[in-house]
Amino acid sequence: MPIKKPEISIVIPVYNEEAIVESALQDLVKKLTRLDISFEILVAENGSSDQTPTILATLSKMEKRIRFINLPLPNYGMAMKEGILQARGQFVICDEIDLGDIEFYQRALQILTPGDCQLVIGSKMLPGSRDCRPFRRHFATWTINTLLRIFLGFEGTDTHGLKAFNRRAILPVVNLCQVDKDLFASEMVIRSQKMEIPWREIPIKVEEKRPPSIDLLHRVPNVLHNLVKLIKIFR
Repeated sequence: MPIKKPEISIVIPVYNEEAIVESALQDLVKKLTRLDISFEILVAENGSSDQTPTILATLSKMEKRIRFINLPLPNYGMAMKEGILQARGQFVICDEIDLGDIEFYQRALQILTPGDCQLVIGSKMLPGSRDCRPFRRHFATWTINTLLRIFLGFEGTDTHGLKAFNRRAILPVVNLCQVDKDLFASEMVIRSQKMEIPWREIPIKVEEKRPPSIDLLHRVPNVLHNLVKLIKIFR
């Protein structure tokens, strides 16, 4: 019997997440099952040096709705891009292993289903949102999005974090993206806006369940490098 094509694909990049990956994915499967919707969870493991790949291999054998891919080097943006390219669902939701915000899924799908909106961005900066992360992470989000507005004409309030979209509409955008790591998501959102793909932001609540797997300060040089690259691309 052929496997039923999923209606939604949840793409989650992971790096050194052995402490929470199993429980987080099992909990997400339970929540999604209650929604009575066909789904797959595509976990894009990238360069982990702990037991994350082994745990994912075991989980994917036990639960066929969990798939995972391995990338050799830590690269969040490349992992997200590859996950989107391999997704099979009509709608794709980009999530984080420590979030699993089912309420966002439901709200986003209600907006996407009629077909007049193709991209929904969960904004941590929109009025009505709640960003419960440490101040320096909130400030970093504000800083990068301010720079994107100043130098690239970004029209929204946030490019990182939760996103949902019609895969067919956004796939051409993804194929055009040239930067990776932390700013892949920013390029995808900005390209979508410049290509006049209908989009919408909705407020979300974000609460950090564990420290980031890569320290914020270590990410700054790459963010600045790719910001300069994006400015040149869109000049």
